[in-house]
Amino acid sequence: MTSRAPQRVIFCDFDGTITENDNIVAIIKHFNPPGWEAIVNDIVGQRKTIRQGVGELFQLLPSSMKREVVDYAISNATIRAGFADLLQYCKDHDIEFYVTSGGIDFFVYPLLAQFNIPENHIYCNGSDFSGEQIAITWPHPCEGECKTDCGMCKTTIIRRFPKSQYERILIGDSVTDFEGAKLADVVFARSHLTQKCKELGLSYHEFKTFHDVIDVLKLQEATT
Repeated sequence: MTSRAPQRVIFCDFDGTITENDNIVAIIKHFNPPGWEAIVNDIVGQRKTIRQGVGELFQLLPSSMKREVVDYAISNATIRAGFADLLQYCKDHDIEFYVTSGGIDFFVYPLLAQFNIPENHIYCNGSDFSGEQIAITWPHPCEGECKTDCGMCKTTIIRRFPKSQYERILIGDSVTDFEGAKLADVVFARSHLTQKCKELGLSYHEFKTFHDVIDVLKLQEATT
């Protein structure tokens, strides 16, 4: 009796992956509050946790700027080529697809609305504009084994899909994906994540567009 192949599941980052640019950095850079560069450098250099650093970045902006911040985030984001095709490929080949994003709800949900991804398949951070400064909320914190204060903890989500039952595929680009890449069976990487995979000796497929991802998935399908 042949054993059943594991169910494939994709965990896909949003900022700098689904979108061409890192939306958080783009927002902060555009409005240019004093002190933001040092915070970004500390996040990328892992001297500050993601939750701490991102929280500090948005605390630099007053809540009274909500409309300008939201409008800028939505109007200046570009979806990476091939994303709709990847979603269709997943649908056609019974691959579960989850967005696992360190991004913020006020731009993640509007930018994904056109793709009809079920809301319970989108994980991201929240926002609160009720105080004087913009506050970020963290509905998906680290649980169990993860102690890195991720904010939106990708490894917590990934661990809900046991390795014994799933082939876990991660697509990402930066610091929010570092821990998840250690758990994934297949990693698609660009930018900072590529360098981190090299440092850690992790196998990965480099990608520029989602068509590159589809090509590798097709090859894997053909060899199983």
